[in-house]
Amino acid sequence: MNASPSHQPHPAEWTETQSLLPRVERDLPAGRHQFHKEQLMARIHEDLRTTTRPDPPKRRTNPFLRRTVLLPAAALALAGAVAGGFALSSGDPHGGRTALATGPALTTTVGAADAEGAPRLLDRISLAAADTTTPTPREGQYIYIESKVASTYTSSVGDTTSVVSEELHPRQVWNSLDGKDGWLIEPGQTGDEGVTLASEVVMSGAYDVLATLPTDPDALLRRIYRESDATRDHEVPRDQAAFVAIGDLLSESYPPAGVSAALYKAAAKIPGVVAVDDAVDATGRHGVAIAREDDTGERTEWIFDKKTLRFLGERVVVVKAVEDSPFEVGTVVFTSAITQRAVVDANKQVPGGAS
Repeated sequence: MNASPSHQPHPAEWTETQSLLPRVERDLPAGRHQFHKEQLMARIHEDLRTTTRPDPPKRRTNPFLRRTVLLPAAALALAGAVAGGFALSSGDPHGGRTALATGPALTTTVGAADAEGAPRLLDRISLAAADTTTPTPREGQYIYIESKVASTYTSSVGDTTSVVSEELHPRQVWNSLDGKDGWLIEPGQTGDEGVTLASEVVMSGAYDVLATLPTDPDALLRRIYRESDATRDHEVPRDQAAFVAIGDLLSESYPPAGVSAALYKAAAKIPGVVAVDDAVDATGRHGVAIAREDDTGERTEWIFDKKTLRFLGERVVVVKAVEDSPFEVGTVVFTSAITQRAVVDANKQVPGGAS
């Protein structure tokens, strides 16, 4: 497999900015460790309950983690312990997983931000979401999300540290409606067979949870702020935490149309939200974006089709230089593209096929 991003599907804007180096370890960035380990180590939760949560390194997100704000604080602490377990593990550095090839850092042109245009664009996106007809899941069914993802992080070999990006690769997630069962397959992270997401900790993006959210944007935003304040890492400003929470509820989940519409209207009320004239998802699809910059100089962008306003994916881009950071402006920290979203009858069942 060729390690260079130029030999895999990716946005046309990505350029090679660093020499190819072997991967070593991925770090969790300061101010972003509200990221939640996605129940991936549920089978050893009991053993990890007494593990001390390590202090997170300064920057870089582990793509094995999914952000959340609407989960109990105990679950977040447990997530940190699990993540720390990966970082501190010895022996096989890949834990039996096939390592993904890596290449030079992925970069893009930073799109122009328009604060005044954000409410108008979100209003249009909300109307389009409300007008979407999707099947209502039945008891016993699962939500299936297929995407393409890639992440960028620092890699150290001896005394040399460089910024590298992993190859774009598929990610398949199944979640039960109640959020207590599911499966994840992601090359480089889970092995070919995948891992269980079964857990008594209900995921914030579970369909049954989303279906209970208020569809009044003001009431919805109040609830998001309230839950965020109770569970977020307080290094993260509350407005950014709320924006991240909404993004997580929109991306790897299946919200009812009315809830999606309300989430977009709620996002329009968060200070600092902007519209971006051009953004590119992980598969190279151009669109418009709704975005917000955090205090580390990274901008999280939700990308939508320019004509239909359908949600395409998400990316995190460095838009401001930070002192002593190895990540240059234009670096794509994380990129994703939703390629399929469906309701299936069983765990691990692919749409159109048997489980």
